[in-house]
Amino acid sequence: MTAYIGLGSNLGDRAGNLLLAVRGLMETGLCVNRLSAIYETDPVGVTEHDNYLNMVAEITLTNITPSQILARMIRLEYLLGRRHKFLLAPRTVDLDLLLFGELHLDTEFLQIPHPRMHLRKFVLVPLAELAPHLIHPTENRSIIEILDALSDESDVKRWFPTSESIDEFENHISKATSPG
Repeated sequence: MTAYIGLGSNLGDRAGNLLLAVRGLMETGLCVNRLSAIYETDPVGVTEHDNYLNMVAEITLTNITPSQILARMIRLEYLLGRRHKFLLAPRTVDLDLLLFGELHLDTEFLQIPHPRMHLRKFVLVPLAELAPHLIHPTENRSIIEILDALSDESDVKRWFPTSESIDEFENHISKATSPG
């Protein structure tokens, strides 16, 4: 089974934060298969925050529950400096469990699919890069169909190309964020 995690950062070394988040996901035992390109996007709902870098990771699932993934993501966010959980706060890193196979889950702490992903261009563009024909479990349309019908006019610019492998991603980001 496959899951998709959205990653974002708009504080500090944004690209470095994304790299640390991808490494952290892998270190928690998640199998990261593929990564989208990194996109620079405007913050949603506020104008005074810095732009975000956003991407999506495709994860292969083996013997793990959505709640276990959520717990790992919350811990990783904390380890990478995220302290505020209110909705529109700037973030060193933001991790969202977007999809977990075809599961539809609605609990006090976790909603799958992510309840606003079908409304957010900054999520749909990188997700469509990885899985354009994937059917959204509650919208019953493909990711590309949802994206094409979206009225969101926000700017989503490719900031860093898709990497062929996790190692290539690490090498490129490490070079891009190293001084000099």
